[in-house]
Amino acid sequence: MKEKFLLKDHLFNEIKVTYLADLFVVANKNFNKKKFVFEVLEKFPELELKARIGWMTEMLTQHLPEDVPEALELIAKALPPPLDLGKVDDDFGDYIFTALGECVVRNGCNKKYLKQSLETLREITMRFSMEDAMRAFLNNFPTETLACYDKWVTDKNYHVRRLVSESLRPSLPWSVKIGVNYKLPIKYLDILHADRTRYVTRSLANHLNDISKIDPSLVITTLKKWRKQQLQTEVELEWMTRHALRTLIKQGNQEALNLLGFSSVVPVTVSNLLSQKNISRGEKLKFDFVIESPVGQNLLVDYVIDFVKQNGSTKPKVFKIKKLKIESNVKVLIEKSHHLKADAATFKLNPGTHTLTIQINGQKLAATQFEVH
Repeated sequence: MKEKFLLKDHLFNEIKVTYLADLFVVANKNFNKKKFVFEVLEKFPELELKARIGWMTEMLTQHLPEDVPEALELIAKALPPPLDLGKVDDDFGDYIFTALGECVVRNGCNKKYLKQSLETLREITMRFSMEDAMRAFLNNFPTETLACYDKWVTDKNYHVRRLVSESLRPSLPWSVKIGVNYKLPIKYLDILHADRTRYVTRSLANHLNDISKIDPSLVITTLKKWRKQQLQTEVELEWMTRHALRTLIKQGNQEALNLLGFSSVVPVTVSNLLSQKNISRGEKLKFDFVIESPVGQNLLVDYVIDFVKQNGSTKPKVFKIKKLKIESNVKVLIEKSHHLKADAATFKLNPGTHTLTIQINGQKLAATQFEVH
């Protein structure tokens, strides 16, 4: 039987902990590697992923010098060389360094050590992204931290530039909320949007997508402004725009659709929507339909499933089918299947009457129902 993959064991294990300890030994020969590794690993089996980070942070605090500036200096000294700047995307580094960031937060998020702590996080983020740790400083020392961002936004290292955007996201996954007003970071995004590194622009697009859930008009206005400025390549800005507007597109926001070249003015018809009427959990729902337009135009074709919740109510979820350019008065057959997973990790599929709706350019044009058993 294949052993189950556990992320906590993949990211935090004996090899990784030993690697971290070896870095500190190189920085300080008196670092007790054997004791540190033993104490960390001894408790790992009973801890989940986040708890392992906390435990490593506690053990590091015990093994580092009691003097905070000395401990921060040792952390910086123990770091390996920065990540390869030849890579331009998805180079997150080694997750084991999360504990270093948490160690800085736990011991250095203090007015007395603020300058050194922030500079230490800047150094660490060139080895592993420190956006989660930075949020503690944004909440406790927003003025001083943002003053650093005024410089970091043009830093020569793209990991540092990305950190400015990523740490200020309104809805950063698995992280604490921040008190910084969501409008304030726009001044940084205005600078970073012209960045030639996808790792940075991806963060900006995700950042705008977060804002779109709060203030759609601000996102639309910002993207229009960037188009007029022409500081980014047309291809990259188009990619950023699509990525930033993905939530608004699923919601059928007309301004977002228009910005991407999809019109809601010209009528489109959907006919012959056929789907299975009865399906068991774990099977695929197969459906097809015909679309037609009186004029040639770009179409964004999605489908919506209103899933039955535990309490009997329903919740819609939008899925993409395709983008296409349709010719005038030409019928196009669309065929699709959707796997109704019975054991999805983040979603429970309940029995009951579900609704399937075809959505084109944000407009709901045809619907049918099916039973899940």
